[in-house]
Amino acid sequence: MIFVDNGGVTDPSINLAIEEYVLTQFREADRYLLFYVNEPSIIIGKNQNTIEEINTDYVEDNRLHVIRRLSGGGAVYHDLGNLNFSFISEDDGNSFNDFQKFTEPVVDALQQMSVPAEMSGRNDLQANGYKISGNAQFATRGRMFNHGTLMLDSELENVVSALNVSDEKIRSKGIKSIRSRVANINDFLDEKLTMDHFKETLLHYIFAGDSDFERYTLTDEDWKHIMEISENRYRKWDWNYGKSPKYDIKKAKKFDAGLVDFRFKVQKGIIADMTIYGDFFGTGDVKDIETRLDGTKYEPEAIAHALGDIDTRTYFGPIAKEDIIALLY
Repeated sequence: MIFVDNGGVTDPSINLAIEEYVLTQFREADRYLLFYVNEPSIIIGKNQNTIEEINTDYVEDNRLHVIRRLSGGGAVYHDLGNLNFSFISEDDGNSFNDFQKFTEPVVDALQQMSVPAEMSGRNDLQANGYKISGNAQFATRGRMFNHGTLMLDSELENVVSALNVSDEKIRSKGIKSIRSRVANINDFLDEKLTMDHFKETLLHYIFAGDSDFERYTLTDEDWKHIMEISENRYRKWDWNYGKSPKYDIKKAKKFDAGLVDFRFKVQKGIIADMTIYGDFFGTGDVKDIETRLDGTKYEPEAIAHALGDIDTRTYFGPIAKEDIIALLY
């Protein structure tokens, strides 16, 4: 495994571009590891409706970055007290949605630091019942990454202020307070760590004490391409916000695999302008589903026929087609 040095960049539009660049262009090694820290920002999941996920007044007042990432999952708040890690590797066909495989080195490292970390639920790491990390994945062209947060010393009150929590999540989890369920890693350490010390300590344990592990320094040519990706995707309003569709019907449900939210019109009994939101994880692009359902009669039999041989698990994770049809109608 090779560690990629991001040069201390804290602009999220550049850091996500570095991650995408390594994912698509670096193939010399089986696995790469990237660390990055972002300025105060909200990072939106690929399939989410940005406007509904953020507290727009707070975002504008505090001049937060709002950036959509490539991976699914939910919106997260980043600041200079949060370390992001990304394992970038070959997609062997069996690793997508296997969060434990990618978080195990981090869990082991934290445990060696006397943090009682463990995998919890779908994609979180917890310590004594408090969330300290969330994870997400993305796969393309035989490569994938698993990236996650590690809240070392984040301003946790800002997490609450910056994000909106959907009614579906509140109903499904009985959430009364985000703040009561999250904690910083420094809260579990006898001596608080600085971010630099934390990063080096993690690297020490992840690389099993080998101080000679390979580090890659990005070249001028690398940076040229990274900045192009940043400008063409992560700094574009259309990518980060897009246009929220007008809709007549909303059908949403929180499954164990994540929130699935359908928005569409029904004109003379026909589905139109289908848009799918959610924090689910899938390797397929939900635009395939949207295209199939547009122009379909709004009835269970027609919806089932339109979905045809589609494997919904490819798009939504472990959610059966029957459950998707039942939700739609």
